[in-house]
Amino acid sequence: MQSFSPELVVTMRTVLDDVMTHIPVEQATSDIKIRLAEVILKAASDGHTSYDLLFAAASSQIQNLSSLFT
Repeated sequence: MQSFSPELVVTMRTVLDDVMTHIPVEQATSDIKIRLAEVILKAASDGHTSYDLLFAAASSQIQNLSSLFT
């Protein structure tokens, strides 16, 4: 199992919170949040550790994930 530095965990959490603000309230479900967290974890595992890269990875999936749960 891969481990992340405490700083990266804070960055990932911030990205998740920020990306969730770009989702309409009626679509901001726990399922969407879980899926976005998975995207962020995958991106971090692939070596994308900056806020901008993690945010881009997560936000690029908003449309796809929203359509799955609506």
